[in-house]
Amino acid sequence: MEDWAEIRRLHKAEGMPIKAIARTLGVARNTVRAALASDEPPTYRRARKGSLVDAVEPEVRKLLAVDVKMPATVIAERIGWEHSITILKDRIRQIRPEYAGLDPADRIVYQPGQSAQMDLWFPELRIPVGFGQAAMLPVLVMTLTFSRFLQAVMLPSRQAGDLLAGMWQLISGVGAVSKTLVWDREAAIGGKGKVTQAASAFAGTLATRIVLAPPRDPEFKGMVERNNGFLETSFLPGRQFASPADFNDQLHGWLPRANARTVRSLGGRPVDALDRDVAAMTALPPHPPATGLVTRVRLGRDYYVRVDGNDYSVDPRVIGRLVDVTATLTRVIVVCDGVTVADHARCWASGAVVTDPSHVMIAKGLRAQYTGAKRDRDRQRREMLRAPEHRVMFRDTADYDALFGIDFNPTTGEVS
Repeated sequence: MEDWAEIRRLHKAEGMPIKAIARTLGVARNTVRAALASDEPPTYRRARKGSLVDAVEPEVRKLLAVDVKMPATVIAERIGWEHSITILKDRIRQIRPEYAGLDPADRIVYQPGQSAQMDLWFPELRIPVGFGQAAMLPVLVMTLTFSRFLQAVMLPSRQAGDLLAGMWQLISGVGAVSKTLVWDREAAIGGKGKVTQAASAFAGTLATRIVLAPPRDPEFKGMVERNNGFLETSFLPGRQFASPADFNDQLHGWLPRANARTVRSLGGRPVDALDRDVAAMTALPPHPPATGLVTRVRLGRDYYVRVDGNDYSVDPRVIGRLVDVTATLTRVIVVCDGVTVADHARCWASGAVVTDPSHVMIAKGLRAQYTGAKRDRDRQRREMLRAPEHRVMFRDTADYDALFGIDFNPTTGEVS
């Protein structure tokens, strides 16, 4: 490299002839001529040697033309490959795009209020949830595509009611709703490629639209995907959490700093662009949408209802009646004929039994009343059995024969 640069300098800048340059630098004149003829720096290029795959590449291409997704192991079997599978896989990886085609992802310019991307982030850290249990819980992450404003909340489960409750909490925290909500094919939202009934009802109440990402297309909602990684690397490290509530409290305290950072693609801070984003969004409805886990059951004799794998006590005075059970992200409320008969903090553990001591006391009183009433009934029954017997008049069956004009001879058994 140094000789090439010096040869060109001496010839072009100093005007030195080829013969003088060769004598000065101690190189051949052909070397000087080659350096002056080349406008690019010299590089070493090893001559390409042949590969065992070269002989079978035409057959590989024929198979890929038939089925571009054919696995390399199947191709090796079809062509009778007996050598290392690694070099064959490397060649197939190089030529497969020629048959699969290219699917470039365009840069999208988002308008204010246009969309919000939703996704679930699963921190590997297990959170204590009570009853000696710890669980890996989902975190719902929302990113406004214009302002890059970030919101997130930890949820107890991936059920539709909990996802919708989390969405409503994040959307109401912003104060307006984007015209579209972008989701991947989460089972409770659109696992079969179609928006579920619960999600459609939620979107209809908010006058927005849920858009499902195409399968295997992470770029479709890449903004929120990157924020998942941002949470993983910037929020989570070094933190300890005593409960899901503690996680949400720490996350809520950290998000203002995250939204105050400068985003290169935005050319500013999300918090500064939020007002313009919200101004173009749709106003929230006067009444909140239906969210949470909702069910109706007939209260059994054990006066407990099951919600998300946990049992909660209910006022035993409504045993045998229909009760409406609603589980929000924080509470479990049971109502019977418009009257609240149970109100518990929601348990995020599994297989737990949550009991209100007042329900136990009421059940004890009802059980005592029932036992006393049963004792009284048993005593009355015993007294009736000990009472003197009353004489009962029995009629002779011959009276019925005479009544109907039948002359029956009991000796012969003949009827006349």
